[in-house]
Amino acid sequence: MIQAFIFDLDGVLTDTAEYHFLAWQQLANQLGIEFNRADNELLKGVDRMGSLELILQLGQKQLSQDEKLMLAEQKNAEYLKLVESMSPADLFPGVLPLFSSLKAAGVKTALASASKNAALVLQKLCIQDLFDYVADSNLIKNGKPDPEIFLTCAQALGVAPERCIGVEDAPAGVTAIKAAGMYALGIGEEQALTQADLVIPAISALDQTLLTKLLTL
Repeated sequence: MIQAFIFDLDGVLTDTAEYHFLAWQQLANQLGIEFNRADNELLKGVDRMGSLELILQLGQKQLSQDEKLMLAEQKNAEYLKLVESMSPADLFPGVLPLFSSLKAAGVKTALASASKNAALVLQKLCIQDLFDYVADSNLIKNGKPDPEIFLTCAQALGVAPERCIGVEDAPAGVTAIKAAGMYALGIGEEQALTQADLVIPAISALDQTLLTKLLTL
């Protein structure tokens, strides 16, 4: 029986992906690097420094570590300006009913986010109390697709990985879930999330009927 659900944040429970894109695009333009929405897909599930490295590769630019750290902080400052406008209205449809159902079923919940700003986003959405444990890139050494963050959540919840379902919208995240030995529920398109055990178009598709089936895996 499944005992825990471990959720990614961006693209699963809310959409801060647009804010990340706008902030990265502004930085790329500053560096003279063309950066579009297709390029942005490469950054899904990747942490801040990893994303910066990918953008620098696109522009074939090499910078010192100090310069990279400065640019990463600049991008984050711009992102935080955009996040300030978030509210509970930015939660995806279906999130609150799903968590109510999970709680009623006695299923534990955790957050596994690559964002260093996950706590702030949870606060803006007013959902920080929905989780039994929250892990973000401030707590781990290895980002997705490494399974560390999902294994950290499972250990904190006291649940064996094989009794957990990980929910992700990014290929790197799905890879991390499978590497952790968990069932992978993908949010998005099947052709992009080929490693997932099941793919649904949005979190709202995880209704009571499907949830009941998943909990008996």
